[in-house]
Amino acid sequence: MKIRGFTLVEVLIALLILALIAVLAWRGMAALADGEARLAVETSRWTTLDAFFARVESDLRSAVPRAVRHGSGREPAFVADVDAAGNGMFTMTRAGSEFDGEPGAAGQRIGYRMTSGVVEIAYWPALDNVASAAPAVYPLLAGVAQFRVGCYTRDGRWIGQWPALGDADVPAALRVELLLTDGTRVERWIALQ
Repeated sequence: MKIRGFTLVEVLIALLILALIAVLAWRGMAALADGEARLAVETSRWTTLDAFFARVESDLRSAVPRAVRHGSGREPAFVADVDAAGNGMFTMTRAGSEFDGEPGAAGQRIGYRMTSGVVEIAYWPALDNVASAAPAVYPLLAGVAQFRVGCYTRDGRWIGQWPALGDADVPAALRVELLLTDGTRVERWIALQ
């Protein structure tokens, strides 16, 4: 009786096929892991943007038409302007409970602006401040190339500066537009009245 086995050539071909399958499986797993990592980064980015816009919207929905004193002068309830670099900024009076004993709870003066690629929020110590009062500034969103703000007027125009002559103390809507450093443009319109 003759026992027959595999020849050396057959064993080498079987090993080559197994190696090819292993390489294809490894490449497939690497592609899945790379895709998952890219998806995690993209999810984190959009979650951060969503949190930023939710905060801006929450603050804007609390806007009240109360002008403030700053030193010997007065500031309108809502001020929007453009800095030298063409980036928007806005400052507003935000509502709060007048019966709360916490500082700033009866209302607060806050503002948004961009400095060195970072959108920041500024909190003034009180609604009415002395001339030397400086706001506490905190970073909110990094990686921003451009920050634009548009205010909606009664006659249906978007303008970059507020207050507008003949309009209400607070604009009807605000358009916040971000150009991120990677070229992505994100825009949100927020109705205020």
